[in-house]
Amino acid sequence: MLSDIEIARKIPLQHIHAIAAQIGLKPEDLELYGDHKAKIRFSVQDRIRSNPVGKLILVSAITPTPAGEGKTTTSIGLSLSMNRLGKKTIVAIREPSLGPVFGIKGGAAGGGYSQVLPMEDINLHFTGDMHAVTSANNNLAALLDNHIYNDNELRIDPRTITWKRVLDVNDRSLRDIVIGLGGKTQGIPREDGFDITPASEIMAILCLSNNLDELKQKIGNILVGYTYNGEPVRVNQLQVEGAIASLLKDALKPNLVQTTENTPAFVHGGPFANIAQGTSSILATKTALKLADYVVTEAGFGFDLGAEKFFDIVCPYGQFCTNAVVLVATVRALKLHGGTKLKDVGDTDIKAVEKGLENLGKHLDNIRKFGMKSIVAVNRFSFDDEKELNLVKDYSEQEGFDASIVDFWGKGGAGGLELAEKVDAMIRNDICQLRLLYDWNANVEDKIRTIATEIYGANQIDYTPKAKKDLRNIEKFGFDKLPVCIAKTQRSLSDNPKLLGRPKDFLVTVREIVVAAGAGFIIPITGEIMRMPGLPKQPAAEQIDVDNEGNIKGLF
Repeated sequence: MLSDIEIARKIPLQHIHAIAAQIGLKPEDLELYGDHKAKIRFSVQDRIRSNPVGKLILVSAITPTPAGEGKTTTSIGLSLSMNRLGKKTIVAIREPSLGPVFGIKGGAAGGGYSQVLPMEDINLHFTGDMHAVTSANNNLAALLDNHIYNDNELRIDPRTITWKRVLDVNDRSLRDIVIGLGGKTQGIPREDGFDITPASEIMAILCLSNNLDELKQKIGNILVGYTYNGEPVRVNQLQVEGAIASLLKDALKPNLVQTTENTPAFVHGGPFANIAQGTSSILATKTALKLADYVVTEAGFGFDLGAEKFFDIVCPYGQFCTNAVVLVATVRALKLHGGTKLKDVGDTDIKAVEKGLENLGKHLDNIRKFGMKSIVAVNRFSFDDEKELNLVKDYSEQEGFDASIVDFWGKGGAGGLELAEKVDAMIRNDICQLRLLYDWNANVEDKIRTIATEIYGANQIDYTPKAKKDLRNIEKFGFDKLPVCIAKTQRSLSDNPKLLGRPKDFLVTVREIVVAAGAGFIIPITGEIMRMPGLPKQPAAEQIDVDNEGNIKGLF
């Protein structure tokens, strides 16, 4: 069986001009990064403004195993299948982070015969967007510390600084550090730390900005800390939002690449799904919607994390609507939720699948809450038993949802033609009817309660003293009308990763509430959320190498 990178190398790539021509883009619309990657110039936005808007398909999933359930592969594969049916379709997905690439998960460019290419470039430095976000974030940190060092006119209390530095690596040693040691010329000593680049608020802002002016405004609104009198301090008070935005002027432009079947793909942005919105940029999605009949995008982790945030935060800020959800389910994940140990999910176990179906059932219930048309994609793995696959399909249909068994990894677009036909028939003449879960103007506690009870299934919310203090400050300083982006584990519907299946009657504890005023949401943090992951005992980096001709191996 060929590896992902071996399959990718066998695909003859077309010049990016040919890929762009499929969706009506001209050579002058592109900024080339070699023959197979390009950024789309801002000038395209004016030219396509009057184009009709295509239909948007969101790919989400049930609560995943640590290895993921093939959501990106399904997103890419569905776009291949739709194009095979003659439907002009673009897939719009996030950029991979180097941390997971060299850590436990590997890359995020799809898999098998449903990949975005060139996968080596996309999984590594790509067009430099991640580095631009890193530079912008850390320049802001340096400018903030410099202001405090040089007279501190804003009277910022160093003990209240909330802005951390970032790197696009998994490095647990940098989570908590002390800076400014070595004497008074080295700065003001204080506790600090690093997050991974996708967790930066700059990344969230980049993916929620429609243009450079909006990008600057959002950067200016970033809350970096408080004065000695307890007043909030924003970036625009430092007067450096223009400088920070200048580092992101190219990163804001959507990236165009191609798939294993030479169809157009937008790969742009990469905010974390548990600390932020977890989807590709709204600029990439809106551009794609003006250039295609159908756009397939994805939201990070399960429906409870990614899709809820996509509907309640991303769609309103992007001012677009979602026409349908494709919910990815796998037999192996259902076995895990049914009591099978992770190491044994490749073994046939009908009873475990039956028990695990309650997790799928909860996600289907959640889809109904948003008024979404939906279909279940049962993602086939090579070790799956046909009875197990059909059990999932039958259950979905009994719950009132159409379903289709797909094999995008092994067959590319040919592995999901039935799914594509069903999606097309479901939304071809559809007018979007998205319902938001809550009103942004509602009380903050009511918004949190609505998400936790309606989507997670909790019956009670508890707040630590720190979270209660945060609530008071949020109301005092006028942040209470922002949407809520709850940070919690992706491994359970609850805030406890050990509660699998469909937990009931559980308590959600809010430890603190972070204000992402630039991005435009508040983040109630539940459980232990790692914003700087660590490496596993045997990281994926041990398998990665490069030969004398520059060919990389070991990526997956």
